[in-house]
Amino acid sequence: MKFIANLRLPFSFGRSSNPAPTRVQRSTMMEYDQPLVWVILLLMLFGMVMVYSASISLPDSSKYATYKPSHFLMRQAMFVGVSILAALVIVRIKIESWQRWAPYLFVGTLVLLALVLVPGVGKGVNGAKRWLSFKVFNLQPSELMKLFMVLYAADYTVRKQEYMHKLTKGFLPMVGAVGAVGLFLLLEPDLGAFGVIVCIAMGILFLGGINGIWFGGIGATLVGLFSLVIMLSPWRRERIFAYLNPWVEENALGKAYQLSHSLIAFGRGELFGVGLGGSVEKLHYLPEAHTDFLLAVIGEELGFVGVLVVVLMFYWIVKRAFEIGRQAIAMDLTFAGLTAKGIGIWIGVQTFINMGVNLGLLPTKGLTLPLMSYGGSGVLINCAGLAILLRIDYENRLRMRRGSR
Repeated sequence: MKFIANLRLPFSFGRSSNPAPTRVQRSTMMEYDQPLVWVILLLMLFGMVMVYSASISLPDSSKYATYKPSHFLMRQAMFVGVSILAALVIVRIKIESWQRWAPYLFVGTLVLLALVLVPGVGKGVNGAKRWLSFKVFNLQPSELMKLFMVLYAADYTVRKQEYMHKLTKGFLPMVGAVGAVGLFLLLEPDLGAFGVIVCIAMGILFLGGINGIWFGGIGATLVGLFSLVIMLSPWRRERIFAYLNPWVEENALGKAYQLSHSLIAFGRGELFGVGLGGSVEKLHYLPEAHTDFLLAVIGEELGFVGVLVVVLMFYWIVKRAFEIGRQAIAMDLTFAGLTAKGIGIWIGVQTFINMGVNLGLLPTKGLTLPLMSYGGSGVLINCAGLAILLRIDYENRLRMRRGSR
């Protein structure tokens, strides 16, 4: 009888004045965006496969005669491994720390851009000085600047929010910062990276609520500036004319050589491609097939379907970046929200330019396909930016979980 009296049922008849205590259950919300992580990893692994396919025949040329067929694959695998380890460290850094460091990172990278131009310090390739050599690896400061411009522009917009509609206090200082970056990049020269950085800065300022008149004015000014740079540079002007008509014999054998062979590669690929490893254009016809024109090899070997898969995966990343940014701003995390959207703009713009160049929609520029093209600096900085994006999403989820309890 004593046992029955002490027995507590999991339910009660009627209303109890002393209900049984309930255990607080842990939220089932995932702590990070698993689909986004998988898309990023798949792009990098797919990129490794295509880099191997695009570079396997390079040792047949005199320039790479001492290289093994797997040379670029092994180095890309090392780049990807180091980038993943770096991302695992970066994802643990709080977003408030990035906001605090943003101005210093921007200034430090500006110094590195200046060092590239110093004789004996900067390393030149194909007439362009864009790298700092550290023996074991080469660092491209313009890649760092893409990420740190995202952080700096987001921090600047938050700090100057009350002045965003004013010319002298809200607009001109940012123009000066972007102009300083542009000066160094045009001296390298690296017009493609400057274009991406301008799009990042302008996009974040627009999202941050800059005065529409000033935004339109700077947009028109930049278009005029880029046009002037092209008009005053004979080889850029020749490249534009070649882009407009790549099939003229003089252009096809000159400035439009890469573009014409890229278009041939897409034409051979048709719907499903000629098969993995079956590309003909990579056999010393298409220069830089494993870097800037990797998409052309994908188009030839895997066809329209392969290119469409790549486009959809990049679309997913950009879409998630804007969704994460919108969530952060809705919770009054303005810096985090603008940073997330800035990363989306960066990845989206660079992907669009690279694909546009490969498909003949834009003039040829030396921009790689994010996460996929061969190169250490590019993959590392892409992973760093996406790790920050994942950290923003993680902090969003933490705040939502606390709010739901």
